Amino acid sequence: MSFKGWGHLEEAPPDPILGLSQAFAADDHPKKINLGVGAYRDDQGKPYILNCVKTAAERTYTQNHEYAGIAGVPALTKVAAELAFGAETGALRVAGEFLARFQKGTPIYLPAPTWANHIPLFKDSGLEVRDYKYYNPNNCGLDFAGMVNDIKEAPAGSIILYHACAHNPTGVDPTQEQWEELSQLTKDKKHFALFDMAYQGFASGDCERDAFSLRTFAEQGNKIALCQSFAKNFGLYGQRVGAVTFVGDSEKEAKVIRSQMNTLVRPMYSNPPIFGARVVAEILEDPALKEQWLGEVKEMSGRIIRMRKSLVSGLAEAGSKQNWDHITNQIGMFCFTGLTPAQVDTLRESYHIYMTRNGRVSVAGITSDNVGYLAKAIYEVTD
Repeated sequence: MSFKGWGHLEEAPPDPILGLSQAFAADDHPKKINLGVGAYRDDQGKPYILNCVKTAAERTYTQNHEYAGIAGVPALTKVAAELAFGAETGALRVAGEFLARFQKGTPIYLPAPTWANHIPLFKDSGLEVRDYKYYNPNNCGLDFAGMVNDIKEAPAGSIILYHACAHNPTGVDPTQEQWEELSQLTKDKKHFALFDMAYQGFASGDCERDAFSLRTFAEQGNKIALCQSFAKNFGLYGQRVGAVTFVGDSEKEAKVIRSQMNTLVRPMYSNPPIFGARVVAEILEDPALKEQWLGEVKEMSGRIIRMRKSLVSGLAEAGSKQNWDHITNQIGMFCFTGLTPAQVDTLRESYHIYMTRNGRVSVAGITSDNVGYLAKAIYEVTD
């Protein structure tokens, strides 16, 4: 077979999130609202740089800019694990490649729906992707019975992906009692639990509470791996900071896993970037900066919670008789509103409000100034 040029290629469809941002940027309506992008905004709708990040960045910028080792900045991997497990997106791809290489033929089950990039990410890693029931559109909540049944029916020893907290895109999380039941079920079925944790602290404002699912699975002796992102909870979106942690049964097993991870990473990207990793490590290693970060992430999550309540109040004030409790019952940056694709299209075309067609909104895009306009528009398309 020889090289045949590029004439056989077709243009790929635009990314739905980036396409929304481009359309929003081109819109000159004074009341336009962008609820598509999953990035935190302050109450003026502006990007927010955490004060602790500013301090840590100033401290670390003058350090050398040599390559990190294959495993990255050692200080980050240590404090990242401690933050998640307790005192003693690159990550997802690495975990996927590792599982595909060393657990050949084992399917991975993803919640339906899940973060859109999970599906191509794990498929491209070489894993067989299946799904399990998660969201119940009838009540905009969790289909726990369906979830349990699908995980129970999955072949023993399957890989189950769990969102540790603040499920993306629905904002629907299991209760602590349900997590305990899922942990026991996962252990009974000898499944491997892969946790995606992108919102620790950002979900509820409490890092300990947001780690409940992961710690429960670890304490009950499940086989687990953790993929962390520090984009949302540190506001370091463009730095691509994260960590992947596999839990071994012994020091010897952990050493073997680490060596194979290094072998896998070397031809993929060789060395991860260091600046954002050093910033996060500096914050989590310094007690004063960590305390400041905990306060700032609580304030960010608190603003999200306040906007949820304001939207529900605004809908009632606009005259809506529908039950919108799911908006405040859900948690984290995203909310599955229950709006239909047709209603979403009307909001965009007639009101200049941008969101994905499945009705998911980034609550971070709601502010004190635009929540009334948004509530009135939603009422008018759903009335």
